[in-house]
Amino acid sequence: MNYEICAQTDPGLARENNEDAVSFDTASRLCILADGMGGYNAGEIASSMAVAFIKSEMGRWLSQAGKHANGKEVRRALEICVENANHSIFNAASTNPSYAGMGTTLVVGVFLKDRLILGHIGDSRCYRLRGGELVQITKDHSLLQEQLDAGLITPEQALTSTHKNLVTRALGVEDTAMLEVHEHRVESDDIYLMCSDGLSDMVNDEAITSVVAGGDLLEQKARRLIAAANEAGGRDNISVLLAQAEEVLVKRGLLSRMLGK
Repeated sequence: MNYEICAQTDPGLARENNEDAVSFDTASRLCILADGMGGYNAGEIASSMAVAFIKSEMGRWLSQAGKHANGKEVRRALEICVENANHSIFNAASTNPSYAGMGTTLVVGVFLKDRLILGHIGDSRCYRLRGGELVQITKDHSLLQEQLDAGLITPEQALTSTHKNLVTRALGVEDTAMLEVHEHRVESDDIYLMCSDGLSDMVNDEAITSVVAGGDLLEQKARRLIAAANEAGGRDNISVLLAQAEEVLVKRGLLSRMLGK
């Protein structure tokens, strides 16, 4: 399976600084998105630290031992890497008063042939578009999601809830990370969308589907998603990462063709 990946971020219309960070490594098929939180510029520091640390450490492992690793090995390496990133952010927040209380959400994925090893912390999301249907494949770690799960509010009430941005997990705020990891099967033509809540809070699933399922190039789709969030008010930083899977067609050799294989 081949993967085309692109990412874009925008401060939005209401904030001067951008506390989101997003990056990817094409060679190792590693994708990372983070949405920072904290006073002053601390959120920006936390998200940047998370993305830079994971891209460096996980990218290095994938380029070496990870070349022949299976899903279980990649998952374990990812858990260790995120735990180390958590310690780095937590220690920085503990030793520098201006960084006190900083943390970040995280979505991180590794595409392994026809599998996606996907981890997340907080309310940044990953969606999958398959056959024209958009499905959210992460579940928010948020007070709002807990209320939905407990039946305390309806999905309609959730749309106007004042608790939208209260996360129950974040990277760097405690000495142990609580990364949720799952493995997903990838099919040819799947498109995966990672995003911060600057997109998902401003643009509904139907509108997201319309853009992602359209015929534009991947980078154009990313720009259109950000534009849609800004047109809806742009109240937060907006980050998107898109990854599209394409099956590799292997040419048969002469002997295989002669034997009908």
